[in-house]
Amino acid sequence: MTETHPAQPNRVLDPMDRISEILFGVIMVLTCTAALGVATADQASVRTMLLGALGCNLAWGIIDAGLYLMACLSERGRNNLTLRAAQDGTDPEKARRIIAQALPEPLMPAISKEQLEAMRQHLHRYPKPASRPRLTREDWAGAMGICLLVFLSTFPVVIPFLFVDDVRLALRLSNAVAIVMLFLCGYAFGNYAGIRPWTMGLVMVAIGSALTGVAIALGG
Repeated sequence: MTETHPAQPNRVLDPMDRISEILFGVIMVLTCTAALGVATADQASVRTMLLGALGCNLAWGIIDAGLYLMACLSERGRNNLTLRAAQDGTDPEKARRIIAQALPEPLMPAISKEQLEAMRQHLHRYPKPASRPRLTREDWAGAMGICLLVFLSTFPVVIPFLFVDDVRLALRLSNAVAIVMLFLCGYAFGNYAGIRPWTMGLVMVAIGSALTGVAIALGG
């Protein structure tokens, strides 16, 4: 389960949110498929594994969506508190300090006291924030997107078991699909983070495999 962040304007989910949710879904379904005993598995065992994988990822998709909504409320509430403090005209120096603390650290050396005061005056004229933070339509859309990403990421990995009767071959195909998905997530992450995409793709395969092993070893 990954920590999610409220959506940015005009974007339901941040690219990193999408990548991390797909990664989480792939790793979760791998803990189900990798635990399947190939030597003793029959159709009943495969069916049980498929239902378990789908149910597990659906449940965690719902949980992750709930955590996302909590994060949205938390950040919006903190923003409201910061705005109220910045709008307080009784202590301008404190208001400027709060505004400075809210700015990205690399910008601080370039911001003068006069600019901070201009920001304070602008915020002072800004509409008062709501007394309580509320979830928006975009928040609910983001939560739905997270749930769907975790759940739908199950299907590419389990599809071989639906169409291939040979459990050993189905497991090999399933693992190959999972490796490709892990690599593509790592590649996308590398592009997003400014890291070599091919290197990050290979690293993500290794990390995903290791996390799957840990989850299986701990009974996940």
